[in-house]
Amino acid sequence: MGKNTLIKRMQRFPSIIDLQKRAKKRIPHVAWEYLDCGTGNERAVSRNLEKMAEVTLVPKLLKGDLNPDITTTLFGQSYEAPFGVAPVGLTGLMWPRAECILAETAAKYKIPFSLSTVATQTPETIGPIAGDMGWFQLYPPREVDIRGDLLKRAHDAGFRVLVVTADVPTPSRRERALRAGLVVPLRITPGFVYEALIHPVWTYHTLKCGLPRLRTMEKYAGSKKMRDIANFVGRKIGGTLSWDYLKDLREAWQGPLVLKGVHHPDDAEQAIQIGVDGIQVSNHGARQFDGTPAAIELLPAVVRQVNGRIPILFDSGVRSGLDILRALALGADFVLLGRPFIFGVAALGKYGGDHTVEILSTELKNAMIQLGCETLEEIKA
Repeated sequence: MGKNTLIKRMQRFPSIIDLQKRAKKRIPHVAWEYLDCGTGNERAVSRNLEKMAEVTLVPKLLKGDLNPDITTTLFGQSYEAPFGVAPVGLTGLMWPRAECILAETAAKYKIPFSLSTVATQTPETIGPIAGDMGWFQLYPPREVDIRGDLLKRAHDAGFRVLVVTADVPTPSRRERALRAGLVVPLRITPGFVYEALIHPVWTYHTLKCGLPRLRTMEKYAGSKKMRDIANFVGRKIGGTLSWDYLKDLREAWQGPLVLKGVHHPDDAEQAIQIGVDGIQVSNHGARQFDGTPAAIELLPAVVRQVNGRIPILFDSGVRSGLDILRALALGADFVLLGRPFIFGVAALGKYGGDHTVEILSTELKNAMIQLGCETLEEIKA
């Protein structure tokens, strides 16, 4: 693609907010509501964004010309930036082949891509695309045999890091998505047909690829019908994580293991004692519990408890390179983003993942110069 095209695209969509606005226009209402919603009255969604925006940093100036270096190392792996793609379920609803597009971006830019257990592509499909940038997110299965097989599939497909989600003890209601008519499988109602007609690009790609399916789960459900798979996931996946379960996972997975969704310092400490390799402070993008504090408010206490013993990852409420800088300044070692990358793909299709990385990298480097930092280590100083 020509340089002029890239420049024009950046002029038109210079921020994640611009991608968000375009994404809303390009995909059906039900897909948008699923992507953008929280739960309850969605005050936690607002808190995530508001409290993040309240984090201010004092610049140190007169540093001369600065050339920020945003490369980092995590779990023995080198990355070109201190951020990556968080796991998102049912991704293909927002944009067909979204996982493939983002895995290609991750491999190109050398950042992690996290594949959800309930994604619409399998580990076997995504692993070769992501290469050594692949992480696999696990919703804990109730049956040991299924758990073991999922771990084997992830390992055999080349996924290096296992991310175990702790903050979904039970499905949340996500009322806005319910009001929009989200059911699994999707119902082809007159309203849905109308939405398909007024979003022709999404419809074309969906017809080409087929309606989204939870392909990873088809093997265990014994069916390719979404109704059967959804019922199976509801019965057999999630709601089972305990400290004993986590110990079993630690023994079963030989690579780096991250516990995602940690809120309380005591939980961080117990996870360290069990032997996890990383803690991910997250409130699931405020999609689970509307009474949770903003994720950025939870971060400092966990940082103090961990005290540098293992890396701390962070997600929830991150919408810019400046937000990444804020999280790093408060003690995070790495930042994951979910919605912004889906905004990018929904807005720009196959170019969306790359464009999102370019926005975040440019913003992060600019913010580092404004703050007077040339390295990631200086941000925490």
